[in-house]
Amino acid sequence: MNATELIDQQIADLPDWRGKLMSQLRKLIHESDPEITEEWKWGTAIFTHKGMVCALGTFKDHVKLNFFKGASLADSDKLFNAGFEAKATRAIDFFESDKVNEPALKNLIHSAVVHNSSSKK
Repeated sequence: MNATELIDQQIADLPDWRGKLMSQLRKLIHESDPEITEEWKWGTAIFTHKGMVCALGTFKDHVKLNFFKGASLADSDKLFNAGFEAKATRAIDFFESDKVNEPALKNLIHSAVVHNSSSKK
């Protein structure tokens, strides 16, 4: 199976709120950057555009959206709520009752793509 099929399968295997949220977040990622590519690494969904942008993973009680260069991103809407101990990454942990701030999240994803595009290798 390719990455898209593996992600589809992961979502299908989660008939509860996590699968619905994962599907919603995946859609927002693609809306934020139509050129983003889905990959499957480390048993999870990875989204790339000129480098790794974010990973989407599920856990027993939450869904995690991890930004690989999150520490370098402005988070004016204070979406990051996890991963502050890491040097480069930052994450958003979504729990069952959480609401997704879609406009702010799209802006953050777009910022991560722009950061990858402007970073010197």
